[in-house]
Amino acid sequence: EYVLNVEGCGHFEVYVDGERKCAHHIWRATPTRTVLKAEAGQKFQIEVRFQTVKTWGASMKINVARELPIDYQQTIAQLKDIQKVIFVGGIAPSLEGEEMPVNIEGCDRTSIELPKVQREFLRALKAAGKQVIFVCCSGSAIALLPETESCDAILQAWYPGQEGGTAVADVLFGDYNPAGRLPVSVPHTASQLPVCYNAKAPATRDYMDMSSRPLYAFGYGLSYTTFSYADLSVECLPGDSVRVSFSVTNTGARDGEEVAQVYVRDVVAQTVQPLLQLKAFDRVMLRAGETRRLTFILTPDDLSIVDRHMQRTLEPGSFDVMVGTSSDHILLKGEVVIK
Repeated sequence: EYVLNVEGCGHFEVYVDGERKCAHHIWRATPTRTVLKAEAGQKFQIEVRFQTVKTWGASMKINVARELPIDYQQTIAQLKDIQKVIFVGGIAPSLEGEEMPVNIEGCDRTSIELPKVQREFLRALKAAGKQVIFVCCSGSAIALLPETESCDAILQAWYPGQEGGTAVADVLFGDYNPAGRLPVSVPHTASQLPVCYNAKAPATRDYMDMSSRPLYAFGYGLSYTTFSYADLSVECLPGDSVRVSFSVTNTGARDGEEVAQVYVRDVVAQTVQPLLQLKAFDRVMLRAGETRRLTFILTPDDLSIVDRHMQRTLEPGSFDVMVGTSSDHILLKGEVVIK
C-alpha cells in the first residue's frame, strides 16, 4: 500500500489511471491522501492538473511513499547506551494560523495538545528510563500537561529561525542562562480555555486565590539562577502619577537576567476590571549576589480604566500595586490611594 500526497495552493485535480481521485481549490497547501494498492511490477499513470488562482501564491508538492506504523521500541533500542534524549517536536506553521483549512488530529484546528504520535513517543521514552528534554516548537500555546509527567525538562523554542538550533544548544548546554517569559498563558487542557492572565475578578475580595490557574501563567519563565524581591515602596507623585520602587537580588550562583513585572488593579472601580494588568516591566542583568534597585513611574493613563460609557477615565480610590516574576507569582504588594 502506497500513499500519493499532492499539496498545492491554487486549483488542482489528481487522476490515477484516468480516474479523478480528488479536486482541491484551496488558498494554502495542505496534504491530500490517495491510497494506491500496488504489486511488484505494476504501473500507475498519475496525472495532476493544476491552474493558478489570482492573488494566490502558486505552489505544488507531489510525494509517493509507503506509510509505516512507528515502532517506538525499535527506536528506543537504538538508544541502548543513551541516558539523556533531546526530543524536538511540536507543530508547524502549516498547521496553525487564521482560518486554516486543516483537519488533522493534534494540530490547533482540532486540538491544542501535541500530536498523538509525539505524546506516545515521549511516554515510551520515559517508560524506558530515559531522561527526556523536550524542545517544543510552535507559534502558539500548546497544552503540555501530559508532557510535565513524561519529560524532565521542557524548552519552548517557538519558531526560532535559522539560528534556532544554536540558540537551543546554548541554553541546553548552559552557555546561555535563559531569561524568556511567556507572552501568553498556557492551559492544562483545551477544556480550560479560555485562560487569560487578566481574567475578571470574582466576588470574593481575595481575588488572587484563583480556582483555575493555567499550567504556565503569563509572564512565567525559568532561569539557571534564582532571584529575590524586597523593600517595595509605592508613593504618589504630583499629577496622579505613582512611583514604584523595589530591590531585586540574584541569590543564585550564576549571572542571569531577571524580568521584573509590575501589575495594577483598580480595587473600587465602578465597572468590572481584570484581576490584574501588566503595566510595567524591565529586563535586568544581575551578577551572582548582586542587588539592584528598580524604579518605575506609573502614569495616570496606567491607572485609568474604560468606564461604562467607553471613555478612559481615572477614578479616585484605592489601587493595588503588585510586583512579581509572573502574573501568578506575586512577591510584593502595595497600595496607593488616588484622591
